[in-house]
Parts: sequence; structure tokens; C-alpha cells
Amino acid sequence: MSKPDILNRILDTKLEEIAADAKSVSLATLISDARHCPDCRGFLSAINAQRKQADNAIIAEAKKASPSKGVIRPDFNVAQIAQSYQSGGATCLSVLTDAHYFQGDLSYINDAKVACKLPIIRKDFIIDEYQVYQSRVAGADCILLIVSALEPQRLVELSQCARQAGLDVLVEIHDEEELDIALQLEGVLLGINNRNLRTFETSLDTTINLLSKIPEHITIVTESGIHTKADIQRMNEHGVHAFLIGEAFMRAESPGDKLKELFS
Repeated sequence: MSKPDILNRILDTKLEEIAADAKSVSLATLISDARHCPDCRGFLSAINAQRKQADNAIIAEAKKASPSKGVIRPDFNVAQIAQSYQSGGATCLSVLTDAHYFQGDLSYINDAKVACKLPIIRKDFIIDEYQVYQSRVAGADCILLIVSALEPQRLVELSQCARQAGLDVLVEIHDEEELDIALQLEGVLLGINNRNLRTFETSLDTTINLLSKIPEHITIVTESGIHTKADIQRMNEHGVHAFLIGEAFMRAESPGDKLKELFS
């Protein structure tokens, strides 16, 4: 299946960004710096520990804007958002770092890490080893790999690279074809994005329809389209207890209070 036009534009931009960044800091320097980084906080282990307590695991997202919705939170302060999420009971934190399309910044990871004790995933379009080590040096504990953005062999290579760097991986799929590819990976979280990349419409049926095809030992994270307690209850009734939620929290005055309200 061909990539949606918006995804192709994003990936072209990523190639330009990587080339520009590499002129300032080489891959060799990043690899060397990564060896001296503190141990990661353990993103996957935090999710699994929460699930062992028979409780919902929440990856709360700090996101200023998106291509489909524009600016979501004008008064964006990632440190304050991270603290609010931690107080609200989040399990982990997701930080958007794409600058061109989501108005993010790589420095937001460190800002959030200083402000809270939660494990952090770098939410971006990772397509190269350079970004993997860049994420590790920036303070990320986990990275996102999007199946629709990568050839299968490249997905395997970047997943292995992340594990060598000490990072956990959330691998994101949208349909059964991508699921078959993702199931070839070991030791990753499986994220099911309910947003159609071509239409940007969301449907929780995307997650529900794939559940029967996923082995029981794999931890599933449902992404996008979670806005109400009814949405959460519906997922729970189908055995899904890990969520990545951004927009519903970002539009609230207090993201942490909104988190508490939804999951109380």
C-alpha cells in the first residue's frame, strides 16, 4: 500500500532534518555520548507493572499541534504539563518532538524529564539510526516506530538499534497488513492507531477488529479517538487496558485533572 501524501511529505522533511543535524553533531558522536547516558527509566516495564496491578496504564501526551487539528494548546509549557500528568496518575509520558508539523522540539524531552519521574517516549517519525541515538542522548526512554513509515527490514533494523541503545520501542500499526509485519518484532509494545492516515478519521473499531489476531502475551496500546469514559469502558470490555491519549487532555485547562476525571 502506498503511503499517504501527508506521510510522504513528513518523511521527506525528516530526511532533510537528519542531514542538517548530522552536520552539527555526527552519528559517531551521538553513539559515543549515548554510552555515558544514565539508565533509561523503563517505559515497557512501567506499562507492564501497571497492568499487573489490574489497572489501566496511561501514556499521557504533550502535544501542542497537529496537521489535522492545527494548534491544540496555545499555552504550551511541557514542564508544567509533565508535572500535571504525574500528579494525575499517568504511567508514562509521550512528548511530540516534530517541529515542522506538530510544533514540537527535541528539547522538550529533557524539559519533561527534569520536571517529572515518568518514563518518556519520543513521539516523532523515526526513520534512521541517527534519530535513535539522538533520542537516547536527548533523554528519551522509548521511541515510536511507525510501520507505515518504514520498509519491513528497516523496521527490524531500527528496532534492534533501539534495543542496543537501551531504548524501549512502541511499534505503531493501523491495519492487519501492518500487524503481520509488527508481529515479527520481539520485546516491543504494540500500538494500534485508530486514526486513518488517509482520511484522519478515527474509529475505535480499528483496535477492536484487530484484537483476535494478536497473541495474548503482547501488550496492546490503543491510540487516538479516546475522549470519554464510555470510550475507556468499551476498550476495557474488550480487554484493552493501555491507552495513549493526547488531544482530550491537551484541550483541558488542567491535563492531569482531566486524566483523573476520565480514569476515576
